[in-house]
Amino acid sequence: MSDDRPLSQAWEAVAGDWAAWARRPGHDSYWRFHRQPFFQLLPAPGRLTLDIGCGEGRVARDLKSLGHNVVAVDVSPTMVRLAKAADPSMQVIVADAAHLPFDDGFADLAVAFMSLHDMDDLSAAVGETSRVLGPGGVLCAAIVHPINSAGQFASLDEGAPFVVEGSYLASHRYQETVERGDLRMTFTSHHRPLQEYFAALESAGLSVEALREPTVDESSVIERADRARWLRLPLFLDLRARKR
Repeated sequence: MSDDRPLSQAWEAVAGDWAAWARRPGHDSYWRFHRQPFFQLLPAPGRLTLDIGCGEGRVARDLKSLGHNVVAVDVSPTMVRLAKAADPSMQVIVADAAHLPFDDGFADLAVAFMSLHDMDDLSAAVGETSRVLGPGGVLCAAIVHPINSAGQFASLDEGAPFVVEGSYLASHRYQETVERGDLRMTFTSHHRPLQEYFAALESAGLSVEALREPTVDESSVIERADRARWLRLPLFLDLRARKR
């Protein structure tokens, strides 16, 4: 299915669904196996941490619990309202990542957890992130791995081939609706090859110093055998980049 709306509008339309999905502990990859390895990439709390594309706020809340002084932004007004309602003491602002309303050097850490692939203008968002980081500032980001978003398994079998029917190298919009139990969520995102992400980082003066490729853990496979096929390929790509 295609969706020609700006990605910001697509996510605004499903903000309520996303809050229900994201806030059920143990329900998705964040709770099961992604949160811990991603947070291990982060430096210790510093002066200010900016959560870019915060959604309903679960990452910002976890950052705060770890001692970070957090300012969170999202382009979706409904997402921001949901994040504020969950923690009224947190500063959450409606803002486009491509036009951040902050001074140069505003933060020493920026976190973009599973949000860069949901932005229409990647280069502008990464450039703005670099601008608001001070010298030596750090960006920690997680994205859907471009291998994942480029194709799909031919079946649910453990040994099923992974098929890329189009072009891995061509950027394109994609949409997937997932139903689990009583929850239903439509994800609308943008596939980009690795070189596009790294070109944006390079242009913004950010050098990658750590990279991880997390996928399902053994406990997830024990729970559902059809997940075993993902032991062969990464689901996500996590990185830490430093401003030069």
